[in-house]
Amino acid sequence: MKIITAEFIKSSARADQCPPADLPEYAFIGRSNVGKSTLINMLAGTKKLAKTSSTPGKTRLINHFLINEGWYLVDLPGYGYAKLPREQRKSMGNLISKYIDLRKNLACLFVLVDSRHAPLPSDLAFINTLGENGVPFVLVFTKCDKLSGNKLESNLNSYFRQLKKNWETLPTYFCTSALQKTGIYEILGFIESTNNQIKGMIR
Repeated sequence: MKIITAEFIKSSARADQCPPADLPEYAFIGRSNVGKSTLINMLAGTKKLAKTSSTPGKTRLINHFLINEGWYLVDLPGYGYAKLPREQRKSMGNLISKYIDLRKNLACLFVLVDSRHAPLPSDLAFINTLGENGVPFVLVFTKCDKLSGNKLESNLNSYFRQLKKNWETLPTYFCTSALQKTGIYEILGFIESTNNQIKGMIR
């Protein structure tokens, strides 16, 4: 699949302000500074879809984009940015939780993880909570070009060892690099395959 059209629909401060849940929806989430906006722009083939910033925690709203007039790409706020005031972090956490809980058309949540770092307890807890609640998701390891092949494999295996403590079958995952455009066809192919499977039906 190739993204031909990408139209900004709206930004929502609350989950109940999102567009009607009438199309399959694919949301992207990750810790602040994980490279989320860069990855979204890479998938869309433009530098202008999602706003990138050198300041972590820039995305504060739920941003909907209509893709190929057939599905939504959603840019969710990042989490884990310690410099935000405590109440603001709590508010963003509640926004994310409400979104995941309310959006019955959520076909898949793409959970972005920086491949350069060891597994963080907050990331693992978030992933395990998704599994416990039956939320469809995949893992996306970002910035994979920043590591040697051996180091990347070591970091991924470290993640998988932690996940195997709670998972019999590991989640689907993708390795990506915005610089080398690694993983773009695999992710878009996954979305296309999922759309074909659900054929307009929502979760």
